[in-house]
Amino acid sequence: MVMKVYSPEFKADAVALYLSDPSHTFEGIGKDLGISRETLRNWVRAERARRGPSGATSTNMKDTLVSEATTQELEAEIAALRAELKTVRKENQKLATERDILRKATKFFAPRDDLVNRCQFIEDHHRAWGVKRLCQVLEVARSTFYKWRAGRAARAARERSDAALAERIRAVHTEWDGTYGRPRITAELRDDGELVNHKRVGRVMRKFGIAGLRLRKRQVTTVPEPSATPVPDLLRRDFTANTPNTKYVGDITYLPVGDGEFLYLATVIDCFSRRLVGWSIADHMRASLVTDALRAAARTRGGLAGAVFHSDHGAQYTSREFADVCAELGVRQSMGAVGTSADNALAESFNAALKRETLRGARRFDGAHACRLAVFRWTTRYNTRRRHSANGQQAPTAYEQQSATLTLAA
Repeated sequence: MVMKVYSPEFKADAVALYLSDPSHTFEGIGKDLGISRETLRNWVRAERARRGPSGATSTNMKDTLVSEATTQELEAEIAALRAELKTVRKENQKLATERDILRKATKFFAPRDDLVNRCQFIEDHHRAWGVKRLCQVLEVARSTFYKWRAGRAARAARERSDAALAERIRAVHTEWDGTYGRPRITAELRDDGELVNHKRVGRVMRKFGIAGLRLRKRQVTTVPEPSATPVPDLLRRDFTANTPNTKYVGDITYLPVGDGEFLYLATVIDCFSRRLVGWSIADHMRASLVTDALRAAARTRGGLAGAVFHSDHGAQYTSREFADVCAELGVRQSMGAVGTSADNALAESFNAALKRETLRGARRFDGAHACRLAVFRWTTRYNTRRRHSANGQQAPTAYEQQSATLTLAA
């Protein structure tokens, strides 16, 4: 049963109502106010005791009762408030800790969010927050984490073994001019005394980017760059820059025109201001499409020496011609993972905005000429007038000018 707590004002009014007329009874007033007759009797008795023989006037009786609330009731209320405050503080501290954990984890998981990454994050930060708390926040069973930790030595040994096997696979692959695939390489290794099955050979070949020759009917538009060293991902989905002319992204997008025909647009976008500094449009997808866009960016900036250009693994960007132009201009190439659009999200977002705002729901442009004019108008307005959320709702050129002014002022 929950005890009712009455305010001093209510008590004072109840006593005053009873004393206002000698004909009033405790039973009658108690029923009217929803209190027991004994409770009202105790209030009246306490009030008469406080008034004493001299008798307090009915005028100051309410004020006296309000100012002299019972110590027991006040202490009970204070204790309840303190307990509630303690609970709230504990919950706030827990939420703050979880917020800090997730804030760090967001940066940690930027390249990839999988169970291995979560376990590695717990291992790196368990001294600060504890394994139990980290497992709860990241939704990883503690038994899973400890199992992962126990297998670190075995995984490291397997990585070393895979690397050694990859070297032997690469030697066979090179010996046969890159024509051997998984079955023949497995046979060669077995003949040399290597105890290995075709499944492991295939896994290691995929892991280290080794593939046999496959002749497929396809249209070849460019010659791939035959470098043994793959192009690294220098951006790792970080599409920000502290200064202009340091980090660029680019892509090729299809522009539908006429009846089943296309134009192709290649772009070079500055990560600092999102400014389109170079672009090229043509009715083909040869490597000259992307080299023209990069040279246009070099003319706009007065040079690109030392800058990074990030793209996908399109044939144009992996061509020898494009690699030669990058070397000529002093540009460092960067590429994301194959088939992962998020690794070039800035360029993808630009292409989507261009098509959305030029086609406006239409399926195609009204011919190649109309398409070129629409792209020219939109890209010019994009740089000079279109507000961009990444720039604090400023156009790219205005954002660059403001940044240059602030730099000079500093």
